[in-house]
Amino acid sequence: METIGTWWMWAGFAVFVVVAIGIDLLVMERQGAHKVTMGEALRWSVLWFSLAFVFVAILWWYLNGTQGREVANTVSMQFITGYLVEKSLSIDNIFVFLMLFSYFAVPPQYQKRALIIGIIGAIVLRTLLILAGAWLLATFHWLLYVFGAFLVITGAKMWFAAGQEPDIATNPVLKFLKKRIRITDQFDGEKLSTLINGAKHYTPLFVVLVLIGTTDIIFAVDSIPAIFAITSDPFIVLTANIFAILGLRALYFLLADLANRFHLLAYGLALVLVFIGSKMLLIDLVKIPIGYALLVTASLIAGSIILSLRSSGESAHGGQPAALPPKD
Repeated sequence: METIGTWWMWAGFAVFVVVAIGIDLLVMERQGAHKVTMGEALRWSVLWFSLAFVFVAILWWYLNGTQGREVANTVSMQFITGYLVEKSLSIDNIFVFLMLFSYFAVPPQYQKRALIIGIIGAIVLRTLLILAGAWLLATFHWLLYVFGAFLVITGAKMWFAAGQEPDIATNPVLKFLKKRIRITDQFDGEKLSTLINGAKHYTPLFVVLVLIGTTDIIFAVDSIPAIFAITSDPFIVLTANIFAILGLRALYFLLADLANRFHLLAYGLALVLVFIGSKMLLIDLVKIPIGYALLVTASLIAGSIILSLRSSGESAHGGQPAALPPKD
């Protein structure tokens, strides 16, 4: 697998991720169970966003000095485009988290722990999938066409499913859990299990964590092929993914109360997937410069957000009510 990442770059990034999660857990432990405020979520979101761009700035400086300006510019744009795609697709995760927390009535002060555990699981899962995907693409070039077709189909399905509310009660994972384990509808602080009349029961928080984990598998299958259409370098794919995931918890609390205002975002994300899938399908016929890919991706996402906010504003001033946000 060709990559710009040296052994010390891989090791350094791994240390950074472990330290970042450790600090997050330490801060969470000191604060205890509490409802995250908008101000706190905004500060953490800005921090994670800034760290991603500090990383790419350092990467550009290093590559500019070792491999030249052209390589530094190309790799940096690949990272930014991949990060933008992954960050945008992660908003779909947020809609699902919001739906799960609402369905199981998870108190706001317990949501933070559920999210950080889910994020740690997502980091481990995506690292394994990305390394496996990079090896497969390096060995079997034709898989690019399979990934491309998959993204186009996924984008089309997302477009037509936008606005539809999935029925959590019919979720096969939830049905499986109900048949195999005792589940109580009562919370016991942040515990995942509790004793009721001497018998072990699992709390709704445990069920939410399982559903978050299985949901992330589905999202990973969608998002990882998308970034491989931008670059096949596993170091860039992994770092862009992880930076997007690290800021997911803060982004959730920042956007949770504003979810209804982004009701058109699913259409923008669907078009992004179709565009990236088409780019992958045409990779041996037409070489779309990474700068154009970044421009198209940013325009589609920004356009859907602006239209969402405008239509929400019109609705608030007496227009037609906005549609509910997509949750799948």
